[in-house]
Amino acid sequence: MNFAESLKMATKTLSANKLRSGLTMLGIIIGNASVIAMVGIGEGAQKYVNGQLQDLGPNVLFVVPGNREARQLGDLDIPRTLVLADAKAIATQVPSVAAVAAEKSTQGIVNYRNRNTSTSITGTTQGFLNVRNFEVAQGRFLDDLDERSNRLVAVIGSTLAERLFDNESPLGKQVRIKGITFEIIGVLEKKGSSLGLDYDDSVMIPITTLTSRLVGRTSPYGIEVGFISISAVSQEAMETAEFQITNLLRLRHRITAGDDFYIQSQDTLLDIANTVTGALTLMLAAIASISLFVGGIGIMNIMLVSVRERTQEIGLRKAIGASPKDILSQFLIEAVILSALGGLIGTAFGAGGIFLIAAISPFEAGVSVSAVVVAVGVSGSIGLFFGVVPARQAAKLDPIVALRSA
Repeated sequence: MNFAESLKMATKTLSANKLRSGLTMLGIIIGNASVIAMVGIGEGAQKYVNGQLQDLGPNVLFVVPGNREARQLGDLDIPRTLVLADAKAIATQVPSVAAVAAEKSTQGIVNYRNRNTSTSITGTTQGFLNVRNFEVAQGRFLDDLDERSNRLVAVIGSTLAERLFDNESPLGKQVRIKGITFEIIGVLEKKGSSLGLDYDDSVMIPITTLTSRLVGRTSPYGIEVGFISISAVSQEAMETAEFQITNLLRLRHRITAGDDFYIQSQDTLLDIANTVTGALTLMLAAIASISLFVGGIGIMNIMLVSVRERTQEIGLRKAIGASPKDILSQFLIEAVILSALGGLIGTAFGAGGIFLIAAISPFEAGVSVSAVVVAVGVSGSIGLFFGVVPARQAAKLDPIVALRSA
């Protein structure tokens, strides 16, 4: 008997027992759908995090108070030595730097007439737009004179502008921030949140005004900042900029051993994010692949039952000339058909799940071709592997004994 005849017979046999065949494939369908969906979700999460990091701005470095080890251990006693003067020194003394912005944030109530909302209040400097790649939709941004004069002026995000002013133009309007009156001088272009920071729903004021009027002076070394964001002149200059900034701050802080700051580059954050999301994707795929193994065992169990039920058929076929190889190939083909068909159906369900999750979450939809090929290939291999035992058992049946037992 050739392969085409064996395939035809296997297809007829499986079609004659549709319910049992469908239930047998169920484990493979669930396994494949889980693997495809988990890999797709993992890759979508990776793209989402990478996009969030890219939105921070081009060639960005972040200087954060406290050393890396202390922050990783969750030390809450962060030194208050990183100040506005450090940001100004970096801007004027580091040649590989294009722009510098200092930031410090607090929460507070913003009022306009009878409307009020709790939002983030960020004190910053004029370099913010260049470093963080923002644009002004209306009016202007904070400038050096605003900072030096501690002016009561503010720039608000587009979301906050819509909530407070509806269709009115916010420019020139007076709002109260923590009970102090500020004039709106600009509105930022909508950009979306990035790593939990949503500047669209925040108000930005000069960092000197924030310190002198809202939060008070908290460091004996000057105007304390939460972090300093820095844009290098080019991607190639980032390592040079990091080296120069480190040496400058060590000199300014008179450090001889143990930095009281650390510098985090955008590339380092990307590497960390890719490592974490890659490991998470691999773990999810590994957990989901257990379903494939369980589905393979289900195929073997059903095929063993099928051998027992079809003992008379096997004996009759052997009696009229079918060889053990013909019997073996038929049962193997049945197992492979079940697993491969289950793999294809599972792939369709998995892809559908990915697009459904993408529709209700910020993750980007994407079906990994390599994951589909691997999952379908593995499911077919599992059917072949687990189909060997029942197929060999069928092939070894003695035709006389088989006919007699029937």
